[in-house]
Amino acid sequence: MDVSSQKRLAAKILKVGISRVRVKNTKEVAEAITRSDIKRLIEKGYIYVVQKKGTTRIHANIIRKQKKKGRRRGAGSKKGSISSKWTEKVRPLRRMLKELKEENKIDKKNYRKLYLMVKGGFFRNKGHLLYYLKEQGILKGKRMK
Repeated sequence: MDVSSQKRLAAKILKVGISRVRVKNTKEVAEAITRSDIKRLIEKGYIYVVQKKGTTRIHANIIRKQKKKGRRRGAGSKKGSISSKWTEKVRPLRRMLKELKEENKIDKKNYRKLYLMVKGGFFRNKGHLLYYLKEQGILKGKRMK
């Protein structure tokens, strides 16, 4: 029995695609002609809609659990070149040093020394740089953020 026209009508009524419409009793559905007939069959349950297939999150969840354990951190998982990572780390440190020099919180001699230390990768981040400045007593006055 061809129920393609009934499926098309049902799809319009249910506001879904034709491929999502399913039919249980084809004989009764084939007899339906009008929209009201189709609506009656939908109420009876002879015509119904299949749920959309979504994207599974199971693989993403597994990976997240592994990362939480510290896995997936090998050389093959690293994104970006070593030089690009170095650049990302160095730029804010140099910007901070420049600000400190312009605010006269550090002198030229210390600025040059610290600049070279930043270049050499001595400081992990801006917090580490500030900690070093306070420990060594290089910072003049208070640093306001």
